[in-house]
Parts: sequence; structure tokens; C-alpha cells
Amino acid sequence: MSDKTEKAEQRTDWAEDRTIMANERTFNSWMGLGLGSVGVAIALKAVFGAFDPTWAAKVVASLFLLAAIAIYWTAAGQAHKTHERLTCRDAEALQSKNFRRLAALLTLATLGTGAVLWML
Repeated sequence: MSDKTEKAEQRTDWAEDRTIMANERTFNSWMGLGLGSVGVAIALKAVFGAFDPTWAAKVVASLFLLAAIAIYWTAAGQAHKTHERLTCRDAEALQSKNFRRLAALLTLATLGTGAVLWML
């Protein structure tokens, strides 16, 4: 194999590693968006705490919590699909199942937040 071919293959390998890392950063950004939705839900409860009827503010807050859960699982699905298509060379990438584990954990936390908001 020629030196040019080896260097081209090496650049391709590095490009795949960069794509894997970009996939992880994108996943993290989507998780941040989901957590931002949870923050909006909590803020709605704080702002509209004395709102009457209280169920209306709780329903709107719950919609933001549901949006957060949808964001978590959409991001996990996309990150998993992208991760499975790529081959890691030098970078130490997350295992693909970690995307779903984090989405599951954040879903549980978001559901817990929703339960607390409805009890207040």
C-alpha cells in the first residue's frame, strides 16, 4: 500500500472519530434542551403558584415535562443510530447503550419532578 493511501485512510479514521465526538456533543446538547424544558416547568409552577385554577398551570407545566421526555428519547435514538454506523479508531467513545441509560434516568427524574409539581 502506498504512503498516500495510508495517509488517506488515517485521515478517514480521524474523521470518523471526530464524527463520533460530534455525535456525543449533539446528544449532550439535546439533553440540555430537555433539562431546560424541565426548568421551564418548574418556573411555571413558581410564577403561577397562586394561579387559579391550579390545575391549568400544572397541565401546562406537564406539557413541558412531556416535551422533555420526548427530547430525551429522540436524542437517544438518533445518537444510537449514528453511533452504530461508525467505527471508533483512536477516540474512546461512549458505549451506545449509555445514550438510552441516560435518557431513562432523566425520564425518571422528569416524572418525579412532575409528581412533585402535581402534589404542590
